[in-house]
Amino acid sequence: MNLKTSLLGACSAFVIAAVSGGLAQAETLTIATVNNGDMVRMQTLTDDFTKANPDIQLEWVTLEENVLRERVTTDIATKGGQYDVLTIGTYEVPIWAKQNWLLPLDNLGADYDVDDLLPAIRSGLTADGKLYAAPFYGESSMVMYRKDLIEKAGLTMPDAPTWDFINEAARKMTDRANGINGICLRGKAGWGENMAFLTATSNAFGARWFDENWKPQFDQPEWKKTLEMYVKLMNDAGPQGASSNGFNENLALFQQGKCGMWIDATVAASFVTNPKDSTVADKVGFALAPDTGLGKRGNWLWAWNLAIPAGTQKAEAAEKFVSWATSKHYLDLVAAKEGWANVPPGTRTSLYQNAEYQKAAPFAKMTLESINAADPKNPSTKPVPYVGVQFVAIPEFQSLGTTVGQLFSAALAGQMSVDDALAQAQTATTREMTRGGYIK
Repeated sequence: MNLKTSLLGACSAFVIAAVSGGLAQAETLTIATVNNGDMVRMQTLTDDFTKANPDIQLEWVTLEENVLRERVTTDIATKGGQYDVLTIGTYEVPIWAKQNWLLPLDNLGADYDVDDLLPAIRSGLTADGKLYAAPFYGESSMVMYRKDLIEKAGLTMPDAPTWDFINEAARKMTDRANGINGICLRGKAGWGENMAFLTATSNAFGARWFDENWKPQFDQPEWKKTLEMYVKLMNDAGPQGASSNGFNENLALFQQGKCGMWIDATVAASFVTNPKDSTVADKVGFALAPDTGLGKRGNWLWAWNLAIPAGTQKAEAAEKFVSWATSKHYLDLVAAKEGWANVPPGTRTSLYQNAEYQKAAPFAKMTLESINAADPKNPSTKPVPYVGVQFVAIPEFQSLGTTVGQLFSAALAGQMSVDDALAQAQTATTREMTRGGYIK
């Protein structure tokens, strides 16, 4: 054996030893996610994933909801490549899939059981027959209320309340001298913050964003009724500074015993009933989102999902993580660590058939009923040209919803009148829809 052959043999042996000995550099997945409780919990449980996949490391970018949407949208639209896994909503998935910004999830594994995903949730994440995102948790919206305060007010919460009842109950439960607001509702500006709530609520009043010809409808009486009711109710029975409150802020207020009612995402149910975090855990009841007798309730349909951007160089590792985080195994893992009541809800049929979950989660039935009751194709009492309950599934909506959300938040803060906010919303949306070619 000559020197050259010896050196080649030694190098080859070193490479083989390095790889087999685990010295090969691990892939690092950068995951962009929202700072909601379920996602934060997931980060504490990822040892389960990395032990099974020692060649994959995880790096987290955890952001407030509005900031997450802005950064992720900018990154994927500009092909920035900062992230390998994205946390995105039901709104983005079909739009981004059609623009070839997302990879289809074709290899989630033999035991993943895609058919177990709730049909209402799965359909919103599918384009051309392919799944482009996996749901981490799904939600609708419902009323969460203090049973002790509703009883003290001399009222009984119906399973299916009207907005008239909610208005009456909120005012009767308000006790500002003792720091109790009758109701807490989203006021923070954002297409997925206050406009998620207000758009869903407006459906119950017969309002819609656009008529069949894409003409904006903020100059119609249904939107005026919606916004006037909301602003007056919040002024009479809501917390101070409500125009700055989104999901997380209202969650904290409710857990601290400062809200008689809160109408928001069904996913919050496990947090308001968790005695580790909520001072009123044993006093919470649930009801369907309110209606006005017109045949539509103000309950939305949403999922926070994990998706893989088309620009990643680590698609195989990313899909392994997505599969783990949205699997039946992950639900079992959370149940073992935190109890069945705290598993991410609203994604799998099998969860709602699980006797242990039904026993542990008093909100399970109401959550499933709310999810199944939402109708994205027919959200309002009048015909619409779009799909979406609390959003309009067109690319322009992210900008439109943000603009209108800022106006409505300003009206709540008393910085402009309801009439002025609606007039400016009509002007802004008309201008953008004309520019986009929707209005001829």
